[in-house]
Amino acid sequence: MEFTKMHGCGNDYIYVNGFTEEVSARKKPELVRRLSDRHFGIGGDGVIFINRSSQADFEMEMYNADGSRAEMCGNGIRCVAKYVYDKSLTDKTSVSVISSGQIKYLDLIIKNVMVKAVKVNMGSPILKAADIPVISENEEVISEMIEVEGKVYEMTCVSMGNPHAVVFMEDVENLDIEKIGPYFENHVRFPNRVNTEFVKVIDRNTVQMRVWERGTGETLACGTGACATVVACILNGLTEEEVTVKLLGGKLHIRWDRRENLVYMTGPAETVFEGEIEI
Repeated sequence: MEFTKMHGCGNDYIYVNGFTEEVSARKKPELVRRLSDRHFGIGGDGVIFINRSSQADFEMEMYNADGSRAEMCGNGIRCVAKYVYDKSLTDKTSVSVISSGQIKYLDLIIKNVMVKAVKVNMGSPILKAADIPVISENEEVISEMIEVEGKVYEMTCVSMGNPHAVVFMEDVENLDIEKIGPYFENHVRFPNRVNTEFVKVIDRNTVQMRVWERGTGETLACGTGACATVVACILNGLTEEEVTVKLLGGKLHIRWDRRENLVYMTGPAETVFEGEIEI
């Protein structure tokens, strides 16, 4: 099977052309786990199959490193756009991509006939607790207390097509995320598990973020998490509507247009290497 290793701000996935590579749905979870292994496989935060679609220009079929399906990935979808353009699967500089029934619209930023960055219309944030989902007595979860392993945190919950809990703190660099991350991910209040962003506000236009992604662990970046973080910042009155999110793997530029109620994400997409592996 041929593959391409790509990343957006260090959030790396293995990309497979579903137009030419056929893998049965039954075999995909096990294959994803093997390919994602950083010691015995190719190594990545998961695998993304790029397929035909009757509803959009392309389909993004995404799996976490543990073989579970994921609904959306902001860094992953930017790389899908780079893949289809650089591989001449399209000559359009504006494309639509569907993932788990959600269609996103992407504008490609071209340099030297290759895609260097992508702007994504990530759609409207979902704030209703039941739709995120998160168990709460309130309709929306904004600066709400949650007890995790005997410690109380304040969280704001947002879905960008996948569930996020945003937790603000003063020191994210020294956070023992490997310890606390799994407890948030599997907390009883999150029926579908959750991605957790630990965020320090630097100023009105800049934040620092670390993320624990469900099914994967800590990643160097999370596009939907960056979007959810900025929405949470604005809901709590901490930033303006346009924010640079500093991640371990780079920076993403996020804008929540409150008038349109749409979140826009702009960031890089890079190809690392290509290869072939026996499956």
